[in-house]
Amino acid sequence: MSKDAAPPAERVDGQLLRIAFILVLGTFMATIDATIVSVGIDTLTAEFGASVAEIQWVTTAYLLAVVAAVPASGWLADRFGGRRTWLVAVGVFLLGSALCALAWSATSLIVFRIVQGLGGGLLPATGQALLARVAGPSRTGRVISVVAVVPLLSPVLGPLVGGSILGVASWPWLFLVNLPIGAVAILLARRHVPAVPPSTRRTAFDLRGALLLSPGLAVLVYGLTEIAHGRTLPATIGVCAGLAMLAAFTVHGLRTRGTPLVDPRLFSRPPFGAAAFALVVLGASVFGTMFLLPLYLQTARGLSPWEAGLLLAPQGLGAVAGSVLVNRAIDKVAPRTLVVTGIGLILVGTVPFTQLGHEPPDLLIASALVVRGVGMAMITAPVMNIVYSRIEPAHLPRASGALNLLNIVGGSVGTAALAVVLQDRLAARGTDISWAFADTFWWVLGFCLLAAAGATRLPRTHVRKS
Repeated sequence: MSKDAAPPAERVDGQLLRIAFILVLGTFMATIDATIVSVGIDTLTAEFGASVAEIQWVTTAYLLAVVAAVPASGWLADRFGGRRTWLVAVGVFLLGSALCALAWSATSLIVFRIVQGLGGGLLPATGQALLARVAGPSRTGRVISVVAVVPLLSPVLGPLVGGSILGVASWPWLFLVNLPIGAVAILLARRHVPAVPPSTRRTAFDLRGALLLSPGLAVLVYGLTEIAHGRTLPATIGVCAGLAMLAAFTVHGLRTRGTPLVDPRLFSRPPFGAAAFALVVLGASVFGTMFLLPLYLQTARGLSPWEAGLLLAPQGLGAVAGSVLVNRAIDKVAPRTLVVTGIGLILVGTVPFTQLGHEPPDLLIASALVVRGVGMAMITAPVMNIVYSRIEPAHLPRASGALNLLNIVGGSVGTAALAVVLQDRLAARGTDISWAFADTFWWVLGFCLLAAAGATRLPRTHVRKS
């Protein structure tokens, strides 16, 4: 067999697909809940008599809790086992969902969203690591190509599902809808998902790292959110404090003799560094676009949330088609080829949005979103496969937590940055709202070019899998 040839892949059987389906239910709940509430902001504002600035914390609190929880996912899986950690995370998420539905004020809802976010933050990372451990290196690529489409669908499906629920039911059902899904996931997981034993090498919890990393990320995201809201003083304090805490964590992670919560040295080891960079920029592009487009469609074109959700749905269809394509090609085509092609498709699909001032027809917008969806599916699965297939099984939980953390942070930072750019362009363009959005989408193109530069460092060839 030549050096460039991919080794034959083991068959992905029905049992593995069943496990993947069960674990993806948790990821589906956690990722879609980050966006499903967005269309209910007006309803919640009226229900609780709160201001928009206050009720916006319903979304922000969930995001900050997710960011705070993800770094601990690796240690928890090592200490208590992957399946047990995943089951507890589902339970915490369902508890938070039930409490949110019973909230009596904006403050109580925000507090309960934190509980929900702590469970939701653990689900994607622990689920992916557990699935990669069960699948083994030779089957990881194909099975990840199936489940990785879920986070790509959530920014599209969330507003659509939320709008549908509010069209037929009251606001508590935005949260109650999680309960039957989670209950089914727990029952199926206890029956079909194998128990992966905890790590034999017990490490002490990195308390100092946890006090620096999770709060540092949360404070940084808070500061960036305040920039988007135009509040200078809290934004400056948040960004500076967050960066200082992350710098202190990096120094701690390099100097500690124990096992850090997230090992900074991971990012200097190829191909982890390039893969992590690609996921950061992908998160900025995906979540940034899903922030800009619904806003454009509702403010500049006057569409309802339901109509905007329908117009955004083709990106989800493209992501499904892309996942099918990747599932067939991931063991035959070099990872870098897939990723660079995917970034190229995202670039092509983003170009029409830089011309929103000309009011492109709905068909062009839908077609561009299909192309973007295919491109996004061609990035996520190959990047994760590169990492999961080249790392020791014992290190999978921590690597998975780091990758998921970077994707979330990339989405948060990208969205906040684009919100600041949009504010500036709206001020500059005045009443020409469509061109202000078009100007902002040039920054999305810039994110894609950065991702392309990082992708050139990914492996040209497949690794031989045992």
